[in-house]
Amino acid sequence: MSKKKVVLAYSGGLDTACILKDLQEHGYDVIAYVADVGQQEDFDEVAERAKATGASKVFVENLQHDFVTEFIFPAIAGNAVYENRYLLGTSLARPVIARRQVEIALDEGAHAVAHGATGKGNDQVRFELAYAALAPSLKVISPWKDPEFLSRFQGRTDLLRYAREHRIPVEATAEKPYSSDENLMHRSYEAGMLEDPLAIPPEDMFKLTRSLEDAPEQSTDMTIHFKDAIPVRVVCESENVDLTEAVALFDYLNEKGGEHGIGRIDMVENRFVGIKSRGVYETPGGTILHHAIRDLEGVAMDREVLRLRDMLSPRFAEIIYNGFWFSPEMDFIQAAFRQSERLIDGEVHVRLYKGNVVCRGRSSTSSLYDQELSSMDVAGGYDQQDARGFIRINALRLRAHKLILGKAGEDEE
Repeated sequence: MSKKKVVLAYSGGLDTACILKDLQEHGYDVIAYVADVGQQEDFDEVAERAKATGASKVFVENLQHDFVTEFIFPAIAGNAVYENRYLLGTSLARPVIARRQVEIALDEGAHAVAHGATGKGNDQVRFELAYAALAPSLKVISPWKDPEFLSRFQGRTDLLRYAREHRIPVEATAEKPYSSDENLMHRSYEAGMLEDPLAIPPEDMFKLTRSLEDAPEQSTDMTIHFKDAIPVRVVCESENVDLTEAVALFDYLNEKGGEHGIGRIDMVENRFVGIKSRGVYETPGGTILHHAIRDLEGVAMDREVLRLRDMLSPRFAEIIYNGFWFSPEMDFIQAAFRQSERLIDGEVHVRLYKGNVVCRGRSSTSSLYDQELSSMDVAGGYDQQDARGFIRINALRLRAHKLILGKAGEDEE
């Protein structure tokens, strides 16, 4: 009788390495799946470690282009900011990872998919909701919610001992003062010393961004071009840079944003599972694009459409954060946003300096801005006398409210 196959989302770290071996001990044929979403890893080495641990197959999938074009860019265009600060780097990576994992599982005739996300965090929800939406027939194995697994592995010490006993090749040797996760959109830090909200993150923790003190004294100017609210070109004349390919463009923004100390945040957020969590994030390229597209919307997006979009944006961010990328509500909101983003075309001139993204000029072929109409020196077809009636009509309810307050005061006397 052939073993049942499971596709494990494998990072090569201590947790997933031990999970791979544990699944084998439970009779599974384990296929290791490694997703490249822009983290700095030696993927050949990760694949070799998976094989050495006993994986029957290893898939290393470069998902960077899909991640940038299908997830990062639409989220930024839709003003997805969780709790007014977080640009959702980890949240955006999980659905693209889960989608490819499911595809491999179906292609390989696997019985199940597995992940190593903790039972206290958001990622377990994001992975498992994606599995349910994309392939509800697949069994989901989540060891960190399994009583037997939890009884064997109380923490990192037990995992390290198990790895030694089974000669599992892992790099981990001791508890780090924090945990981190990296992809093209950002690098995040949490747990360990950071669980104390008063603890100041050590400067050597940050990997993508310089401190403001170490950022250059010379600013960097660039022009970002957009088509339907999606970045399509970045030009920096001083560095002879002209990029149009999505991943290369975003990599360059990450590089320059990091150089100028752009995109650091430190916050306590509300996890979907009901726990408050402190997270520290570096999101250099995403922060630049967020400021640039908001600036372009000022000239190219209709006022009422912008207001409606911004009413929906917090809900859009929640949908992403909570793991419902593949859902009817996401289909609905993205259809509405795509309509709002049509003809948001143009360019924004941006200056990067000491943690700041300064938008210094913008133009759009679909601009709704009328310079003559806006001018204080040119009539531009606007009859200022019309404002008298406009003000009188808008003042009617204010007058009525004041009269009612006055009458109520007389009655009390």
